[in-house]
Amino acid sequence: MLNFIKALSVFLGTIIGVGIFGLPYIASKAGFFVVILYFLLITGIIILIHFFFARICLETKEIHRLPGYVEKYLGENWKKITILVNSFGMTGASIAYLIVGGSFLKFLFAPHFGGNELTYGLIFFCFGAYLIFKGIKNISQIEIFLLFIFFVILFIFFLRAFPFFNFEYLKTMDWQFIVFPYGVILFSLWGLAIVPELKEILNSDKNKLRKVQITGILIAAITYLFFIFVILSVCGPDTSKEAMSGFSGTLGNGVIGLGFIFGIITCFTSFITLGLTLKKTLWYDFGVPKNLSWFIVCFLPLFLYLMELREFIDIISITGALAIGAEGIIIVFLYNAFLKKRFSEKMNPLFYFLPIFFIAGVCLEIFYFITR
Repeated sequence: MLNFIKALSVFLGTIIGVGIFGLPYIASKAGFFVVILYFLLITGIIILIHFFFARICLETKEIHRLPGYVEKYLGENWKKITILVNSFGMTGASIAYLIVGGSFLKFLFAPHFGGNELTYGLIFFCFGAYLIFKGIKNISQIEIFLLFIFFVILFIFFLRAFPFFNFEYLKTMDWQFIVFPYGVILFSLWGLAIVPELKEILNSDKNKLRKVQITGILIAAITYLFFIFVILSVCGPDTSKEAMSGFSGTLGNGVIGLGFIFGIITCFTSFITLGLTLKKTLWYDFGVPKNLSWFIVCFLPLFLYLMELREFIDIISITGALAIGAEGIIIVFLYNAFLKKRFSEKMNPLFYFLPIFFIAGVCLEIFYFITR
């Protein structure tokens, strides 16, 4: 039971990250009920993709991350493509965590200690890089505590915001933004990179791993919708891009500190778990020395952050649609190759709708950014 809780905590800590802060804004543009429909569709698809990858991890003896499994079942060329996609996605996510985490630290501490956003971004980075260096055991020990704080704060948000609810804000809808939610929602729910870590924590227990995947993804989806509901019901069309400043502005100074603590926790847990996963990808699958892997994983996002790549909604939207969409396509073909090689089976033809779905998402996202 303890291993299950640890695995679920690490999984939720990875999924529930910076994406949560972009969700109320996209809902304010596209419409709350449009976002619900997106969640229903994307949640089901992500659970299916997770099952594919989990089976591959469990039934392959060697220890790999996604690029290593791709090399084993699809070949060297596919591996090269995968590592580019994988690295692009995780780096984009890490940049977003630095942007929002540093920003929230500044709003929380700058009034008392001074300093600019860059200073607090570097503080956020230093703590995260240290835990990435230390490894999964240290992270898993603090995930349960951090998640507990996270959900307590979310509940307090609800209680504090309830008197300000205006349910009319939930009824709006704008067809101009109908494809806007796709990339951000896909980004916010993915969490696929942590599956090999879950296998290690759960000692390759198939049933427990599947339960962690279903439970974690559903809890994340419900949490996101609840957060959107609270923020949108209070802020409506005035919802800010990162949710917290508009929300705090409506409810007053008493909520500001709590809101930024909320943001720091969600960004920090995901930053360290994703960083660790990419470090192990370079270490296990490419033979890069452990410490050099850590340096690349941590300092590449930092370099891009210092180059003022700071628009986090665009970053998570593009990362979600392009990098994660491409990763989803790779997983489907990987699963098909796995079945053929290990069991001489063919994948159910119905599952081929998945690549079509992801390709359509990429095309729509590109179209949206070109025409907006």
